[in-house]
Amino acid sequence: MSHQQTDAIRIQTARTNEMEHSTPMFLTSSFCFDNAEEMRAAFADESDDNIYSRFSNPSVQEFTDKMVALEGAEAGYATASGMSAVSGSFMALLKQGDHLLACNSIFGSTHTVIAKYLPKFGIEQSYVSANATEAEWRAAIRPNTKMIYLETPTNPGLEILDMSMIGRIAKEHGIIFNVDNCFATPVNQLPIQHGADLVVHSATKWLDGQGRVLGGVVVGRKDLIKEIYLFCRSTGPALSPFNAWVLSKSLETLDVRMERHASNALYIAQQLENHPAINTLRYPFLASHPHHAIAIQQMKNGGGIVCFELKGGIEAGRKFLDALKMLSLTANLGDTRSIASHPASTTHAKLSEAERQAVNITPGLIRISVGLENKEDILNDILQALG
Repeated sequence: MSHQQTDAIRIQTARTNEMEHSTPMFLTSSFCFDNAEEMRAAFADESDDNIYSRFSNPSVQEFTDKMVALEGAEAGYATASGMSAVSGSFMALLKQGDHLLACNSIFGSTHTVIAKYLPKFGIEQSYVSANATEAEWRAAIRPNTKMIYLETPTNPGLEILDMSMIGRIAKEHGIIFNVDNCFATPVNQLPIQHGADLVVHSATKWLDGQGRVLGGVVVGRKDLIKEIYLFCRSTGPALSPFNAWVLSKSLETLDVRMERHASNALYIAQQLENHPAINTLRYPFLASHPHHAIAIQQMKNGGGIVCFELKGGIEAGRKFLDALKMLSLTANLGDTRSIASHPASTTHAKLSEAERQAVNITPGLIRISVGLENKEDILNDILQALG
């Protein structure tokens, strides 16, 4: 049995007659058949032959196969973006009268889908705090709870949720356990080993790692993935073959990239932790992190995100961003280039002030996506902006 990083490099589409070493891109909308019987069998789902790139495509399948191997899953389906993976996993498996239980500390767009759109389809939803105890998780389950959904580490507060504890509760009640593994990536943690039935990703972030293309993927139990595939095949959030080809190449360097991202981030966190301009700083592998014990149990490293709360609130946050000279100001994260953002005025601006406070998005919170530049250059830019 090969190792993760070997699978990420060596899983490839079968060679064509051209005998290429690097997989070509299958940029086509449809696929041909030699005869009528082959075509009939494909449309009857009696074969795995490609029909149409909204259904399947060799470039997309190669990326999906790599993610299935990396996460230790049974099957997977790749989508056009992270949010189509998240919403597809909801809509394919939840129906009128079902209840979704989610952690309250989640990405802003996911919150919008859960709070605004699921109720339109008669799907109930409720939230549990990222700091909830096992008793509180158990108390939140209803007779009609069909799915538990969470992110860990959370975006942007970097709370760490105990997946083994929540996975155990989900299994006891026959509930689908769905984990967004975007921040950690499969080289850092494996939710399926902690009881997850589904794992979703925005491949746009660390999986691509260079800020080039959008993409998403959901992997997990074969029976659940089949339902997601059938839903997405009909509704159309298919991943572009070009984007899939780029993402498959990106996975070949994921292991070494995440090692550098994490070592840079740990260094930045250690250097900034006691800075006079900062109220509090969070990084999962610092002993000061409130969930440090859980982080070191289920993660290989602390990841590439560092968050800190500036003294001076929202105005201090704006001044800090405006003073940066090297770090980028952009809506993305997980890039080779370091990025700074101010969640209260951007990614989580649609949440009310009370909702932001409930998930620790304070007015002066800064999120740093630590890149692959020299760690001293990253630190020096942050220090001069703080000054």
